[in-house]
Amino acid sequence: MWKELVKNFTKKQKRALYHILVGAVVFFIGAFVPNIYGLPLIINITAFLIVGLDVVKKAIKNISRGQVFDENFLMAIATIGAFFVGEYSEGVAVMLFYQVGELFQSYAVNKSRKSIAALMDIRPDYANVEREGGLITTDPEEIKIDEIIVVKPGEKVPLDGVVIEGSSTLDTAALTGESIPRRIETGQDILSGVINLSGVLRIRVVKSFGESTVAKILDLVENASSKKSKSENFITKFARYYTPIVVISALLLAVLPPLLISGTSFFEWIHRALIFLVISCPCALVISIPLSFFGGIGGASKAGVLVKGSNYLEALSKAEIIVFDKTGTLTKGSFQVTEICAEGVSKEELLRLAAYAESYSNHPISQSLKQAYGKEIDRNIVEEVEEFSGKGVKAVVEGITVYAGNRKLMLMQNIAVDERELNGTIVHVARNGTYAGYILIADEIKEDAREAIWAIRQLGMKKTVMLTGDNKETGEAVAAELGLNEVYTELLPGDKMDKMEELFQKKSEKGKLVYVGDGINDAPVLTRADIGIAMGALGSDAAIEAADIVIMTDEPSKIADALRISRKTLNIVKQNILFALGIKGLFLIMGAFGVANMWEAVFADVGVSVIAILNAMRALHYQPSSILPKSRVAG
Repeated sequence: MWKELVKNFTKKQKRALYHILVGAVVFFIGAFVPNIYGLPLIINITAFLIVGLDVVKKAIKNISRGQVFDENFLMAIATIGAFFVGEYSEGVAVMLFYQVGELFQSYAVNKSRKSIAALMDIRPDYANVEREGGLITTDPEEIKIDEIIVVKPGEKVPLDGVVIEGSSTLDTAALTGESIPRRIETGQDILSGVINLSGVLRIRVVKSFGESTVAKILDLVENASSKKSKSENFITKFARYYTPIVVISALLLAVLPPLLISGTSFFEWIHRALIFLVISCPCALVISIPLSFFGGIGGASKAGVLVKGSNYLEALSKAEIIVFDKTGTLTKGSFQVTEICAEGVSKEELLRLAAYAESYSNHPISQSLKQAYGKEIDRNIVEEVEEFSGKGVKAVVEGITVYAGNRKLMLMQNIAVDERELNGTIVHVARNGTYAGYILIADEIKEDAREAIWAIRQLGMKKTVMLTGDNKETGEAVAAELGLNEVYTELLPGDKMDKMEELFQKKSEKGKLVYVGDGINDAPVLTRADIGIAMGALGSDAAIEAADIVIMTDEPSKIADALRISRKTLNIVKQNILFALGIKGLFLIMGAFGVANMWEAVFADVGVSVIAILNAMRALHYQPSSILPKSRVAG
């Protein structure tokens, strides 16, 4: 275990460990040498220089830059001061334990950064592009749109594109957090950053590297730390004022009591002041709070949720109202045949006629009919195709005149159709002037949407709301099935913004409103919300750009994960603030009254820092909570 630990040390950490071990040996020797010829002092000074010289150098360097009041300054003054009052071994011991704490702290921070760096190790080093009749290896940034790249097994996909030849399985863990490989076939879209596991793929590039998924993810992660939370800003300001105050307090503690209280010595109060300085180091707060948020963002990334800054992670923990778009967010945005009602013909024949009549159209409804039919369509038997804008199509299929479309098309042909209110789009079909039945096509609800809404409500959300441009029947049916509190239908993009303003009035002063969407028309609403969440896998670039948080898998259940991660992170931050301030406050009082000694001062500084950092590292590890199965989720 010890060898494995040291193996993961950086060169700087190994050098620090070497100094600590050598310094500790020298210090141990100094404790046993006789007090002749000043040997204890010489040995302790030697041990101090081995262990603490770099701290003194940093303090001097920072003072020359105008950064006087930092932990290096406090430790240098406190330990050198111990030598001046004759507490040689105490001065070395304090620096020794401080360096042990710093080493452990450095290791903890480095480990958390490595975890996130490994997670985000998705930047492709090269791309194989087909040029001049051969395969050339080049920088992905040099490849243009519509060029053909080849990705071999074990290689990262360097650019977003469409597979034009080959099939394979993909490791998408770095993008989505999912450990199960995903199958990819010819004709399907493929995202950069995933790893090709098996077959050779030929891909037509659809986005330049700067606009690719991998580039955007790296940009989000790299810039996340620039957007600080209120807690981080508080700690930064706190440290700026706190450190000078404690240094001045220590100086007053060393000087005033001996002058004002008779029978006291400068030696005693200087010693107390030095202890006071050691205790006062704000390392625990300054390091552990940013590390907590850094870990929270890393934990979210592992779960397939990209957070653009710790300020958004903090804001999400205060969410009270979550507003959803419907299509592409709660539903798949892909239409499917859900019901076939035939009159005078079989269901199979009705679907066949409709699929053939729509065979020349690329409309999503036409595509869903052809997909449901599932057989190869021989267009040679389709004649006299005529499209009626906004109504449907007419075609002659093997001599049979077929009309397929909405109720308006049927009425235009004087074909009687009953009024029906169904959840979805109805395609009526007529055969040689006689009504033959209808096919119902609906947008399918995402597999985890019900569980997502249930989990979000279990987390104490005040309202779950859906805004959609769909008709009233469809919107209300989806909302009822998912168990949403409110639904507003038949909305234009401008109407969505108006509804958002109304919803803002329903949250508390400190509460936050979250909007979840995926389309171009959602971009203004995502920007207006306190926190905008975009579906990243299939969502539009405009929505992803406008959002504060991106769900890489398009799964609504990830929103519940993001909420849990944000709350866990904020709890850790609050724990560290209360713990560090509480312990330090107690020991500062004890030090001022002479109750705490140097060893206890070391615990108050190094010990609190280590405990706070270990606690902060918990934010990096998140295990999704189990969600009830669909059968148990009732509206």
